[in-house]
Amino acid sequence: MIHFLRQPRHLLVLAHDAGMAGFSFAFALYLRLSMKMFHHPLWYEGAIGFALIMLAASLYSRIYRRVWRYTSLSDLVALAQVASIALLLFYLLMFQITRLEAFPRSVFFIHWMTLMACLAGSRMVWRLMQDQALLGRLLGRGAARVPVLLIGGTPQAELFIREAERNANFPYRAVGIVDDDESQHGREIHHVRVYGGLGEVPYILKKLERKKRKPQRMILADPSVAAEAIEALLALGEAQQITLARLPGLTELRDGNRAYEVQPVAVEDILGRPMALLDKPAMQAFITGRRVMVTGAGGSIGSELVRQIAAYRPAQIILYELSEYLLYEMDQELGRLAPDLPRAAVLGDVRSPEQLARVMQQYAPEILFHAAAIKHVPLSESNPDQAVLTNVLGTKYVADACLAHGVEAMVQVSTDKAVNPTSVMGASKRAAEIYCQALAAQGGATRFVTVRFGNVLNSAGSVVPLFQKQLARGGPITVTHKDMLRYFMTIGEAVQLVLQAAVLGSRSEDRATIYVLDMGAPIRIEDLACQMIRLAGLKPYEDIKIIYTGLRPGEKLFEELFHGDEHLAPTTHQSIRKAGARMLDHARVLTQLAHVTECAKNADEAGVRRALQSLIPEYHDPSQKAS
Repeated sequence: MIHFLRQPRHLLVLAHDAGMAGFSFAFALYLRLSMKMFHHPLWYEGAIGFALIMLAASLYSRIYRRVWRYTSLSDLVALAQVASIALLLFYLLMFQITRLEAFPRSVFFIHWMTLMACLAGSRMVWRLMQDQALLGRLLGRGAARVPVLLIGGTPQAELFIREAERNANFPYRAVGIVDDDESQHGREIHHVRVYGGLGEVPYILKKLERKKRKPQRMILADPSVAAEAIEALLALGEAQQITLARLPGLTELRDGNRAYEVQPVAVEDILGRPMALLDKPAMQAFITGRRVMVTGAGGSIGSELVRQIAAYRPAQIILYELSEYLLYEMDQELGRLAPDLPRAAVLGDVRSPEQLARVMQQYAPEILFHAAAIKHVPLSESNPDQAVLTNVLGTKYVADACLAHGVEAMVQVSTDKAVNPTSVMGASKRAAEIYCQALAAQGGATRFVTVRFGNVLNSAGSVVPLFQKQLARGGPITVTHKDMLRYFMTIGEAVQLVLQAAVLGSRSEDRATIYVLDMGAPIRIEDLACQMIRLAGLKPYEDIKIIYTGLRPGEKLFEELFHGDEHLAPTTHQSIRKAGARMLDHARVLTQLAHVTECAKNADEAGVRRALQSLIPEYHDPSQKAS
């Protein structure tokens, strides 16, 4: 009773259902007997009795708690079940009292239909009255909404259409669906027709235009649409002044996005790279229950490493980061993502061997991912001493600490710029690779795994954020050279493959392996700029200018993923290859590294370059040639 006093609406629903039940019995008799029903001896008592039975059934099933405004098929099924049980009990009771004499048998079936009409009909009418969007569509209103063509007859498309019907403030209305599944053609999803496949989009647009329903936007509801098809849709949209957007993918839903929330098409969507299949059980077995340390844990790669490692439930994760702000942000985020995961946030520098030793002694990591680095090419050229102290000496200190403290595996994040380097940044990363390989050749408990890949989209200081800022300012977009090519992959995919390569390295007999990620085909930077302009709904060279600034110090027109002397071999994973190591004598490497780092400590920039060239014969320093 206290519950009903707090929720008076429930009392109203119970009273309604009981009243409708009594009325349905009388109405069923009327439909069968017409005015003669009033001469039936039980019509009045039967109506009251059935109302009481329906009241009891509703109380027992708690059907009254369901919100009428959101009545769905599952609610109607539950209502039919309760109504059927109430009818069965009622007629069993009637049989015991009257043996159903002078009672037409057809009334049983008529009564069930009148009861469902009364109970379900009132609920559907109420939903219609509350659902202004659906009511407006039925009354021919809603033209003020933006008409859209959905690409893909997926569950996300169904949710989008359902939200458009339910929400009076929803800004879109679907006028058609495109899907390559021929079995769906001509069918409808919530009254929205599936017209044809992707190849028929121009014809579909003309057809909708003849019907005065031409869409103003196309929305990708299928995340598996190929990059070539997306580019074709972009070109078609540009020609017909129709913008292209998309619905969020499954990974974005975990970040709090709603399935029907329209988002702009991202540059990642047009990369043309199929998602790599991962051996997740092996990755989980590699990480779960083990202590994992990540250097550079607040950077673009390091932070994504932390997120993905946390998902595999390590025993503890140690965040090692030089930037106070980035460490604070990552620690806070990890607290939200995995509040029960033991973690340690250490403000530290890889250039401090004493601190590394203290941290490893305190936390005893079993696996270490080394992502700390200075990676910006022009800044490394103008600050070669700092690039060497972090990328070379810092890596040496980390590797030495791993070996000294029994770390099982050190996974080093490297770059394609380490292959035939023309920059200090690339040469310093190659020097780090050389040291880890030479150290592994000496033996010891630690496996050294190096993972080499190209540019990562949206990483800090990369070209995509730069283009986005230039677009926001209205242009121009600056491209260094018309013919510049780069390999690209997303941060998430790069880190997934780093983890997969770490698993392969932990199983390999070679204790100093370099793994090269399959980056797909290289992309022209000019093409990337043009696509980003189109994604913003603008025209390249007309709305947004593209200007060429010339190659910066240390830059190459194209990057390479492996050296000619590194004989590539396949691995058990189709997206990862293994590069044959070019081993050097450990003592010689130590001597040359000591010379490189001594020049760096003395801020001898010319000496740093010469020392790097002595260690890495393929290093080509353009500044020396210019001088």
